[in-house]
Amino acid sequence: MITAYLYGEPFDTEAVVEEVPIGDRQTRFTVTDEDGVRIFRAPLAPSDAVYGLGQTMRGINKRGGRYVSFNCDDPRHNDEMPSMYGSHNFFVVDGAEKYGAFFDTPARAVFEIGFKGSGEICVRCERDVKLYIIEGESAYAIVRRFLRAIGRSFVPPLWAFGFGQSRWGYKNEKDIEKVLFGYRKAGIPLDYICMDIDYMDRYIDFTLNKRRFPNFAAFNREMKKFGIRLVPIVDAAIKEEKGEPTYEEGVQKGYFCKNREGGYFRAAVWPGMTHLPDFLRPEVRKWFGRKYKVYTDCGVEGFWNDMNEPSIFYSEYTKNKALHKYILKNHKEDPDFVANGFFSDYASFYHEVNGKKINHYDVHNVYGYMMTRASCEGLSALTDKRFLLFSRSSYIGAHRYGGMWTGDNTSCWAHLRQNLLHMPSLNMCGFLFSGADTGGFMGNCDRELLLRWLALSVFTPLMRDHTSKSTRRQECYRYGKTEDFVSIVSLRYKLLPYIYSEFMKAVLNYDMYFKPLAFVFPEDRRAAKIEDQMMVGGSMMIAPFMEKGKSERTVYLPEPMTCVKYDGNNFLCRFFPAGEHIIIAELHEVVFFVRKGKLVPVGKGAQDTSSLRLDDVEFLGDGEQYELYADDGYTRDVSLDRIRILKK
Repeated sequence: MITAYLYGEPFDTEAVVEEVPIGDRQTRFTVTDEDGVRIFRAPLAPSDAVYGLGQTMRGINKRGGRYVSFNCDDPRHNDEMPSMYGSHNFFVVDGAEKYGAFFDTPARAVFEIGFKGSGEICVRCERDVKLYIIEGESAYAIVRRFLRAIGRSFVPPLWAFGFGQSRWGYKNEKDIEKVLFGYRKAGIPLDYICMDIDYMDRYIDFTLNKRRFPNFAAFNREMKKFGIRLVPIVDAAIKEEKGEPTYEEGVQKGYFCKNREGGYFRAAVWPGMTHLPDFLRPEVRKWFGRKYKVYTDCGVEGFWNDMNEPSIFYSEYTKNKALHKYILKNHKEDPDFVANGFFSDYASFYHEVNGKKINHYDVHNVYGYMMTRASCEGLSALTDKRFLLFSRSSYIGAHRYGGMWTGDNTSCWAHLRQNLLHMPSLNMCGFLFSGADTGGFMGNCDRELLLRWLALSVFTPLMRDHTSKSTRRQECYRYGKTEDFVSIVSLRYKLLPYIYSEFMKAVLNYDMYFKPLAFVFPEDRRAAKIEDQMMVGGSMMIAPFMEKGKSERTVYLPEPMTCVKYDGNNFLCRFFPAGEHIIIAELHEVVFFVRKGKLVPVGKGAQDTSSLRLDDVEFLGDGEQYELYADDGYTRDVSLDRIRILKK
């Protein structure tokens, strides 16, 4: 059961698409008002676990932490970081009492979950809120009920499940060709190459640098002959420049956000001073989305949106950075103030919604969501096939329009572990097509870390190696002994019949693709506390290696399972009873587990998905049949009717 409760006149984020009844009196939280901030409190029993909150730091069980929903561009990903690129205000309490809560507000909100041993949940909402309470018999059932209420997740084409290579610093055709031929020569599978801001003319959206890409359409066609898609980046802000068509049209039609004085708000990002499209308006979303025609006319089928928190270097009000210095000096002990892009800029511009002027600060968290929506709706009008779209900033609801990646991480073991921890929490909030920058965006990734990170990314729907131009080159073929990388990346392609099937079934059944062990084995107290193992789909459990220098680790099996080790050539299977076991995996090997009575289909593999057959499979495990989802990889009309029952 799901019921909504209104506190004030909340902004309609359109995160929930189902008609939900409005209740008269909710009893889960006590509510007080302190200086205009609504405070919701609920008791937390000593044994209660709390799951959810999407893209937040710390563990899967959020108990003991403080989390601030206020989207920010801050790469300092550590356990004390209050905010990240997305805000996902849904959590589930799992104890003697079980319920879910979604605080639907696009403004800043603070979640303290048993913080400092308080024994309570305390949520502070700075603006009006619509609170959804979801009841159910288990935490897992509550999540699935919530997923149905917020609508089906975005479905990309099959090729988007292949391996992708990206780097901030690929500047021209020659750079991209080197990457393609480096992978093909090494025999490492690859499906797409991402193009960061250097492909643009002076970092201006919807432009191509003619010197670096003299005939982009022809170049894109040539890449497709090699099985490679090009995936360009699109940023949120439009450069302020007379004669630039998108800028001129946006000014003429009044499509940009306004400043305090009623003029267009001016903020600096990569191209210099820019204007921000007012994505909260349907006509602006339609206008912006159709601008992708520049790319689709060249045959482009995939995109990634960035800088859409929105990220602001400085604004017309803080150009001399005097206010920034003041904030850093006087609020240096307040991580919220320093980390969240300086609130002053976000309070200095306005949106127009249904004829009303709304301060951006009050709706900040839906800006990136509405950009993703604009892109998806525009691309849906421009092409009749599925397309790849993933974004950095998000709010619940954006999952219907695109996937997401977890932002500017670092090449370190802690961020590899956080990658795993993020996945189920994001799934709980609808974001199934997700993943991290494999190898880390910042820092110099060493060989061991990249191989271990790839061994995790094999199982994430979005599998992309991405790094900054200030780091060492991170393409897999540059690390020597390339057969180790062939081994791991080729496993991804062999497992695609399973990964694609389980993803599609999760989407269509309003389910999770990544699940914590606690959701599948709720009566097993030990399993409920394990956070370095994860269920993937309905048949598989993974236990990644996430410590430097370690080739063995302990794994706990809540039930008997088949342990599968892939060594680059063969799947070595061994049946393990329930309990604790030591497993060993060298750097070129990947270990996973198949549940008792289940099957995992394994295909022949390929150098790219164009030659991949989803239905030509063998099976691992001791089950009798498997529900395989197979289609052409492009059809928009996805349906459970495309499931085929295959017997072992």
